[in-house]
Amino acid sequence: MIISFNGDHGSGKSTIAERIAKELQYERFYMGQIFRDLAKERDLTLIEYLKLGETDASIDRSADDYIVKLGKERKDFVIESRTAWHFLPNSLKIYLGVSKEEGAKRMFKHLREDNHRSNEDKGIETIEDVIVSNEKRKAADDARYQKYYSIDANEMKNYDFILDTTDLTKDEVFEKILEFIRSSISK
Repeated sequence: MIISFNGDHGSGKSTIAERIAKELQYERFYMGQIFRDLAKERDLTLIEYLKLGETDASIDRSADDYIVKLGKERKDFVIESRTAWHFLPNSLKIYLGVSKEEGAKRMFKHLREDNHRSNEDKGIETIEDVIVSNEKRKAADDARYQKYYSIDANEMKNYDFILDTTDLTKDEVFEKILEFIRSSISK
């Protein structure tokens, strides 16, 4: 089974996808990290790289081709991607939501504790900065997906399971997602 995750910034997609992959013993693919690595290769921040993608369709197309190839070559895996639901239509499509304030708090805490995202937006000093950065990134992503594919990644009808994680612990989110996946496997 292919399980695709999308959701709001700071909703817990990476944390939960990683735990689900480990629990099911599936390989995990994280498109956010792939984009960060590609940006770093060009000595760009993630925001700068994604901005480049607004005028250079090859930025997104290379990632999307990779997603399609994974779907053809592998049977069981977990993927985090804003567009996997579209390019892997037979995947189990999960969307994690979170309020923009809570998502920004989580991201800010994570960035402060473990600054492994050194090529993120350089101007992030406060939670409000994270909110602004997230909103810019989301708007840019949404515009690209509309321009290149005529799709809306925020349309909830595209997903099989939607969960608001705002007031849930990581364990609660994990258990709810795992229960949904197991019930889907047994159908």
